Amino acid sequence: MSRQYFGTDGIRGRTNAGVMTAATAMKVGQAAGTRFLRGAHRHRVVIGKDTRLSGYMLENAMVAGFTSVGMDVVLLGPMPTPAVALLTRELRADVGVMISASHNPYEDNGIKLFGPDGFKLSDGDELAIEAMLVQDIPLAPAPEIGRARRIEDARGRYIHAVKGSLPEDIRLDGLKIVVDCANGAAYQVAPSAIWELGAEIVAIGVNPDGKNINHKCGSTHLDLVRETVVASGADIGIALDGDADRLIVVDEQGKVVDGDQIMALLATQLAARGELRGGGVVATVMSNLGLERYLGGQGLELVRAKVGDRYVLEQMKAGGYNVGGEQSGHMILLDHATTGDGTVAALQVLAALVQTGQRASELLHLFDPVPQLLKNVRFSGGKPLEDGRVIRVIAEAEARLLGRGRLVIRPSGTEPVIRVMAEGDDEGEVQSVVGAICDAVAEAAA
Repeated sequence: MSRQYFGTDGIRGRTNAGVMTAATAMKVGQAAGTRFLRGAHRHRVVIGKDTRLSGYMLENAMVAGFTSVGMDVVLLGPMPTPAVALLTRELRADVGVMISASHNPYEDNGIKLFGPDGFKLSDGDELAIEAMLVQDIPLAPAPEIGRARRIEDARGRYIHAVKGSLPEDIRLDGLKIVVDCANGAAYQVAPSAIWELGAEIVAIGVNPDGKNINHKCGSTHLDLVRETVVASGADIGIALDGDADRLIVVDEQGKVVDGDQIMALLATQLAARGELRGGGVVATVMSNLGLERYLGGQGLELVRAKVGDRYVLEQMKAGGYNVGGEQSGHMILLDHATTGDGTVAALQVLAALVQTGQRASELLHLFDPVPQLLKNVRFSGGKPLEDGRVIRVIAEAEARLLGRGRLVIRPSGTEPVIRVMAEGDDEGEVQSVVGAICDAVAEAAA
């Protein structure tokens, strides 16, 4: 069955257009609720959201959907995606929902679903829910309609869990840390958790107004955090995205540290303590060849998965790995969380800063990335990657890079673009290859 709603990370799109409407949200609530009505107990769903204006509309629609099929609803309000995963398990819920479009602009929104174990749904569950969206779903008899309630201590529960990911003897006293919350879901919890561990906090991106999430701030717009780190004389900068499941770091000099460097650090630290499971790290096809070479030099393996943290997680669970992530900043640390958690990953980096006594610029630049170039080509319809000329140009590029680099071309799972990435030791060759492929795709898509 082809997917019409679910992409690589739940359902996502422009609000009040296409699939991301209140009507769809209510139907998803009914379908997901029905899917997880298992057993004779009173059933429960946990719903969190980020700070988008449309979150109110979609939250209310999903409450209507879930309660109409007999599920009770627990509302968390604005909370990070990993907090929803955590509280789904802690509250013994049958399903969890995060209303967020992650790093996208405020006009977009999305729905991410978690099972009772706190992990994102399997392909099978998503396809089953998709099939139900075009069917009439039986509603609960009047006496069995669900109730909804909001819990007031969700932030405290999550902060306690996040701090618990560090040993009790680790304190962050003496560190000055810029925390950029992207005006998103972590605007209260991330600065609070790090402050409670003793750090001096310079908080930015913590004034959400419904429309400024990810706007010129956060992990996808790093100028603000870089400038603030340098201007304030901070030791390090932490940048989260709108739902706080990804992390990018900025060192004290204002230089960006991406997910590949963070994975290299975490793997090295855990391996030295004998705590790295699986003998390596799971990343995606987009991670830099420099990371693969660095890990190999440490006697560790880099396993590559498809793009999307759900596919990283699948490989981690299958191979017994406890560290995985994406170059874009998703960090999955299975010893502490069931999904990407930017705040938990940040605390592991900060702990390493304390334990080593090194500056961030020394600690977080463990390898030199090989030249890598990623470009996006937007298209309005059709299948440009199946065009004959595009196929020929790609084959020629693969032949040019053979043995000296890598080529990754894929349609985005969240927006109508083709992503073209190449990397290799010769920067000029990388630029030439990407340019040729992008030109061919653009012509095919015209």
